Amino acid sequence: MSEWYYAEGSRQRVGPLADESVLELYRSGRIGLDTLVWREGLPQWQPLGDFALELNLPPPADGAPPPLPFGTASRAAATPVTPVAPPRKGLSGCAIAAIVVAVVGVIGVVLIGILAAIAVPAYQDYVLRAKVSAGYASVSPLRAGVVQFHATESRCPVNGEGEFGAADSYAQDNIGSVRIGRFDNGHCGIEATFAAPGQVKLDGKALWLDLDPQSGQWRCSSEIEDRYLPHECRG
Repeated sequence: MSEWYYAEGSRQRVGPLADESVLELYRSGRIGLDTLVWREGLPQWQPLGDFALELNLPPPADGAPPPLPFGTASRAAATPVTPVAPPRKGLSGCAIAAIVVAVVGVIGVVLIGILAAIAVPAYQDYVLRAKVSAGYASVSPLRAGVVQFHATESRCPVNGEGEFGAADSYAQDNIGSVRIGRFDNGHCGIEATFAAPGQVKLDGKALWLDLDPQSGQWRCSSEIEDRYLPHECRG
């Protein structure tokens, strides 16, 4: 027969007790299956439930199975778990911002290209018109001298006569030379040749101012495209 001790509280131990005494304490509810007990031969205190077979302990009065022995890992009933699909990874705020910036950048490049395709030719046309208008304005004052010379001499003047200089002496800005004389139709006139290297639509092209001696009217014409000419020279 073994001599048993049981722990009452955290520090107090009670015993020695015979097997029957331990059994009686259990039946009376003084101790339970989780009460720590010890007897000779045990390396340490263990729950009373570990010795249920040895002491022939009856099951609890409520019919519930006794608690598992202290220190023994319990196995919980496996509960079926419905697999949850991992959340779909959406784009982060930074990723969305980067996409927006990229899209805006592409659109911006396209718009710049379209605007450049429209603006550059328009600007080039504007520059050519400005140069032609400036050249026309620079030679127009010579018309009065031609009229006066013809009225006095009854013929057309030429370069080097009267107040008129050599053809190259009139070179300035986009004008390379200005010739004064008589056209094939018998009219007095002025021929201004443009000098605009690299601009094939203007360089080397002539603009003519033709005086009709009978009516005293001047007519302007040119081999330059009409869209670059002053309105009075188009036709």
